[in-house]
Amino acid sequence: MNKKNIISLTVITLLATATQTVSAEEQLNTGFIGGSKLSILNRNYYYNSDNHSGGEDGREWGHSVLSTFTSGYTPGTLGFGLDAHAYLALKLDSGRGRNRSDMFPMKSNGASRDESTSAGAAVKLRVSKSELKYGDLRPYNPVFALADTRMFPATATGFMFTSSEIEDLYIDAGHFTSGKDYNQTHSDGDFFAGYAGVKGGNINYLGASYSIDDNTGVTLYTSRYDDLWRQHYLNGNYTLPLGKQRALSFDANLYRTTEQGQARAGDIDVTAWSLAAGYSMGAHTVTLGYQKIHGDQPLDYLMMSGGGFQDSIYLGNASQYADFNGPNEKSWRIGYDLDFSPLGLPGASFSIRHVRGSDIDGTKTSADSAYHGLYGKNDKHHTTDLDARYVIQSGVAKDLLIRVRHARHRMTSGNSDIDVDRFRLVLEYPVNIF
Repeated sequence: MNKKNIISLTVITLLATATQTVSAEEQLNTGFIGGSKLSILNRNYYYNSDNHSGGEDGREWGHSVLSTFTSGYTPGTLGFGLDAHAYLALKLDSGRGRNRSDMFPMKSNGASRDESTSAGAAVKLRVSKSELKYGDLRPYNPVFALADTRMFPATATGFMFTSSEIEDLYIDAGHFTSGKDYNQTHSDGDFFAGYAGVKGGNINYLGASYSIDDNTGVTLYTSRYDDLWRQHYLNGNYTLPLGKQRALSFDANLYRTTEQGQARAGDIDVTAWSLAAGYSMGAHTVTLGYQKIHGDQPLDYLMMSGGGFQDSIYLGNASQYADFNGPNEKSWRIGYDLDFSPLGLPGASFSIRHVRGSDIDGTKTSADSAYHGLYGKNDKHHTTDLDARYVIQSGVAKDLLIRVRHARHRMTSGNSDIDVDRFRLVLEYPVNIF
């Protein structure tokens, strides 16, 4: 590690230590200071993308330090507050021949940066159980969900309003004008349609989630991605208890997307839905799912200017690598989850899922569409995802997360995607300063 990296880590350590000098009296006070929290997340991340389709592989390793400050609110009917973050990422292993994992910001010569820093803040107002925020934010909902899958979390600049005034009802609205991808350090990036690869304008959304009872919930969102599409989302979920440590669960998702404004991606007329049923018995859960895309375009979703796909797809068969959202595609899923807590190992879990997609047909896509030529006829593919994690429960390393993820994707017919294996090893150690 070079001297510059050592200096950066030292500065962050000193700042964290300094915050611990806040007196106990200040920490107990209510209001802006008394309700404040400062935390640091150390993230060590290894990513290996093994391309089996003749393309180039990607392999990188890095460490990031993610500092987050959340204030309380000033006293009174209208409370004011401030949230802020400062991030540092250090490249531990990479090279121009294999820096294809979107892990780090890039230099002008195409190499990954040795060191990257990013910072942002948001002001906030609170009245009763309603909050309005403006600044660098991290919205996460079915139509606009920013990813945290590399060294930095992605953020977006704009307004966000949330409210829980009515019992069991959560309201969420936002207006965003620019973003900062998880591999960028500037916050003036644009929003893109991921598969179309064309730039859109501002993003607006309004949604609500309502808990009908302890076992039943519904969610509804509507959104507009200027000059690209309008998108609506509906979810319903229900859990049926079957006695001691047994239950049946059901989950349904529906998206409806049509073109909007200048329609820079061309005509869009897509309805996508998924159904899933799970059976839980003690530590074990088995899930079956079915998903269908109706339309001659894929169910597209957000990408940011750093080239990173975000998380704005809540379909049941969306997986680590493939989302099974091609034109007219149908897919089946089987999954198994194991929670080791009832077996005497709290903090440990394991999951495996296999999804197979078929009947992809992009031959009817209009020639002037941005999606034209991306898919063939009767393309088929499948993927298998593994995810294992363990959170240490006690001792010096308490709360240390160890996570291993692996995705194996293969095309059975067609060339709309690639054969690839992706392996990730992530270590995360949180430190709560106050």
